[in-house]
Amino acid sequence: MYNIAIVEDNDNDAQTLISFIEQISKSDKKEYTVKRFRSAVEFLENYQPIYSLILLDVEMPEMNGVEASYRIRKLDKTVSIIFTTNLIQYAQKGYEVDAVAYLIKPVQYYDFALKFKKAIDIYSLNENKDFSVKTAKGPCRISTSKLMFVEVIRHRLYYHLVEETLEVTGTIAKAEDELKEFGFLRCNQCYLINPSFISKIQGLEVVVGNETLLISRPRKKSFMEELAKWYSGQR
Repeated sequence: MYNIAIVEDNDNDAQTLISFIEQISKSDKKEYTVKRFRSAVEFLENYQPIYSLILLDVEMPEMNGVEASYRIRKLDKTVSIIFTTNLIQYAQKGYEVDAVAYLIKPVQYYDFALKFKKAIDIYSLNENKDFSVKTAKGPCRISTSKLMFVEVIRHRLYYHLVEETLEVTGTIAKAEDELKEFGFLRCNQCYLINPSFISKIQGLEVVVGNETLLISRPRKKSFMEELAKWYSGQR
């Protein structure tokens, strides 16, 4: 089952999207749970990272869809976003928040179906790589495909993503338990590394993204063995 949010202040436009999703559900024999919100403010008020796809109108009072999308991305790094708009120039902003696509109103079924299915496929590919953390602003769902490494400083965990860094309360041991299944490796007492982002290892230094991290001497052997297993697909 996929949870779909429609954030649309126009009743007719919202009903059109709902009817299109019902058609797709019947033809694909997939279950979609759809919830409609009449404003971005209402949608974000008690946001929970439970959605597979958000259909987000750009032109709305109080808060427009572009502004809302930036706020959504601070809480949910993996949900698929599709913009709906009357003006194509606003739609281009979608790429700044990693939106899947945009739809020009009046939305046509064929165009909608193609982009809707693409958005669901993208979400499904990343779904098994997602996990949630609790930040000061509430739960945040992130994808391990965008997480470079985790760092602990004075009982605070810092999740270094490609786009930003999230700060949460926790221990490196607990983070290691949660991320072990995704292939993350411990190089010392302070860091958990996503091997996908390792570009160079020299001596006791490992380059992850643009950062150079230290490998502790006691862990060097086991770290290199685990990394070799990861490269060979055994881990």
